[in-house]
Amino acid sequence: MSFDLLLRNGHVIDPAQGIDGVQDVALKDGKVAAIGPNLTGDAKEVSDLSGLIVTPGLIDLHTHVYWGGTSLGIDADMFAKTSAVTTAVDTGSAGPGNYPGFKKHVIEPATARILVYLHVSFAGIFAFSKNLMVGESHDWRLMAPREAVEVAKSDPDNIIGIKVRIGKHASGPTGIDPLVVALQVADETGLPLMCHIDEPPPSYEAVVDMLRPGDVLTHCFRPFPNSPLTGDGQVKPAVLAARERGVIFDIGHGMGSFGWETARGMMANDFPPDVISSDVHALCIEGPAYDQVTSLTKFLPLGMSLSEIVRSSTETPANAIRRPELGSLKPGTPGDVSVLSMKKGSFDLEDVRGEIVTVEERLFAEGCVIGGKWFKEAGKVVA
Repeated sequence: MSFDLLLRNGHVIDPAQGIDGVQDVALKDGKVAAIGPNLTGDAKEVSDLSGLIVTPGLIDLHTHVYWGGTSLGIDADMFAKTSAVTTAVDTGSAGPGNYPGFKKHVIEPATARILVYLHVSFAGIFAFSKNLMVGESHDWRLMAPREAVEVAKSDPDNIIGIKVRIGKHASGPTGIDPLVVALQVADETGLPLMCHIDEPPPSYEAVVDMLRPGDVLTHCFRPFPNSPLTGDGQVKPAVLAARERGVIFDIGHGMGSFGWETARGMMANDFPPDVISSDVHALCIEGPAYDQVTSLTKFLPLGMSLSEIVRSSTETPANAIRRPELGSLKPGTPGDVSVLSMKKGSFDLEDVRGEIVTVEERLFAEGCVIGGKWFKEAGKVVA
């Protein structure tokens, strides 16, 4: 058999297939053609990845990549190159009023795959900068359920869910009511919902009580106030009930939503996140979130295995967005592969409150394959 690209000798971690060991991955015609030890066959290009970690293309379930169209947007392709993220899920940067521009000017030209939770607010997250913060859910006049349903149904290839932001900063005087609207839009379109939660009101419990199986609560390990923990360090009963009925808990690190104290408490209660995501945007890409591999690394000292960390950025988010083929290297799936390294040293990892945890090993992005081809970055030599 002949291949377009053969990745040899990498430590393949593919939780969806139960693979965790040295194997080869072959790609042809933009898809995974074969996986296994010592594959035979000719290849137009061969890359020896000995000593590196090979995973299904990383999915960052919470990003903001409407670069140039919103003040918080970053460049998706630059992020893919530097963080080995092959699928960036944009979470509400655009609403129905500005989604067509997002699609034409960002999604369609990008090499990285961009999928979208469409905001129920007409213009998405439109006023988020260092100098200006206006919660898009503050004003009832911006809620656009009819338009959101129309736009979501018009582009099922790219729009995979509905987004709403709730909390003191995001919804302010309207409280939890925008969530009521967003849930109706999600129900009308048959799509899952992602809900942002920040400081109260409303409470963490009130928000998770309304979420359905398959919906995502992002910022799930946020610090007090609106931590998922009680004052004596127990997981709140409403949070346990939500997981039991199938609500998906996503980190969404960002600039204010990951606290070491909360994370230690949740892990001590055997409540790991379902999904680890960066919530990367213009105000946190230089810290404290930085990128997806930094967010993933933070769960090593918290006791998650490398395989479970990889699952949280491959198989689980792929299932959450109803694109399971993106979460595996099974032959026939899209040819997206991430290549990582685990380096030893002394590395400081900060949370959103300034607490620093120093670790002795850290994940780094070394490159990625998108659609069966290396997505190269100057200075990276993995191919």
